[in-house]
Amino acid sequence: MLLFSLAACDRSSSAPPAPAKTVEDYFDVHLGDHVVHLQIAVREAEMARGLMERTTIGHDDGMLFVYTRPQRMSFWMHDTPTALDIGFFNADGVLEEIYPLHPFDETTVSSRGSELIMALEMNQGWYHENGVVPGARLDLKAVLAALEARGFKADDFKLRK
Repeated sequence: MLLFSLAACDRSSSAPPAPAKTVEDYFDVHLGDHVVHLQIAVREAEMARGLMERTTIGHDDGMLFVYTRPQRMSFWMHDTPTALDIGFFNADGVLEEIYPLHPFDETTVSSRGSELIMALEMNQGWYHENGVVPGARLDLKAVLAALEARGFKADDFKLRK
């Protein structure tokens, strides 16, 4: 009887795992010398939705789109009323390109590069105002930790740690 009681105590003392974070959660990630508060979009439906219908976005808030393999990227502003800038990053976390995105503009904005794996949407002018230019680095350890907090396996992404 004593063994059963001790075993029952061990099972009840272990806490259940924390639920995975969602696209609605924010993660602090360094981009160059700045800390940005990012939502992480990974699933197809999250990426398709993006920042649609958002009328306000916090000054240092943004959405990071993370893909499982490098590619050429294309974005548009369907149902998106907030002016944004988009930065495209390679697998080393290096910012390669930045473009403006205009409210409700359904013209596709495509990257020049084809070896890009992440895109970061921020308020329009944020990159310029903060001196974040191509060559700036995104903290990949923080991105990978955010992906794991979302319930994804870091190894599924071709980010170079």
